[in-house]
Amino acid sequence: VNKTVSLVRPFIVCAVLRNVTFTKERYNSFIDLQDKLHQNICRRRSLVAIGTHDLAKIEGPFTYDAKPKEEIEFVPLKQTKSFRADELLEHYKKNDQKLKAYVPLIESSAVAPVLKDKNGTVLSLPPLINGSVSAISLETKDVFIECTATDLHKAKIVLNTVVTMFSEHCAKPFQVEPVDVVDFMGNERSYPDFMTRFVDVDMWFCLSHLAQLIQLSYLFQHSLKCLR
Repeated sequence: VNKTVSLVRPFIVCAVLRNVTFTKERYNSFIDLQDKLHQNICRRRSLVAIGTHDLAKIEGPFTYDAKPKEEIEFVPLKQTKSFRADELLEHYKKNDQKLKAYVPLIESSAVAPVLKDKNGTVLSLPPLINGSVSAISLETKDVFIECTATDLHKAKIVLNTVVTMFSEHCAKPFQVEPVDVVDFMGNERSYPDFMTRFVDVDMWFCLSHLAQLIQLSYLFQHSLKCLR
């Protein structure tokens, strides 16, 4: 991760699902899950944007960078010609009602975030669109998942949600391959981060609520007997 991303979208977390078996229903569910997350916890991609890629079509290590829009050029998903990032933003504003809503998230920034592979292939221009080269399909076996974000905590939750829901379709169910990320401060961490949370609770508070539930259950059962 290059330091320039701190100007626009500073965080990225990643994971890999190996030997996934996609059916038409599973594939549609995979896309639908991303859409649902984007609209909810991701806050319409302002906090987190999800990108999924066919790992067989790209090569690591990957570089997350931020560059002036006129210096970024690639063929976006569902397009056949190459666009510069500044041209693509204008294209979406005029021709795509769905993606048009996300253009303001990076439009005013001097730089745009971009994720590339070892060979310079553009994987995504977050939070707008993935590149066409790494597009997943029903034939995809290995899936590279990346979540770019302005909120690291939310990004980790989103990544954990995606991998836990779809790792069941791997050849070895519920097995996830971690990815090492060196952030813009130079710190290295592995994701997904299935962190354990410890919460302090008041014992008497819990017991009082439990007693109320037991009492309600008793009253409910007694009422049923009376009705009979």
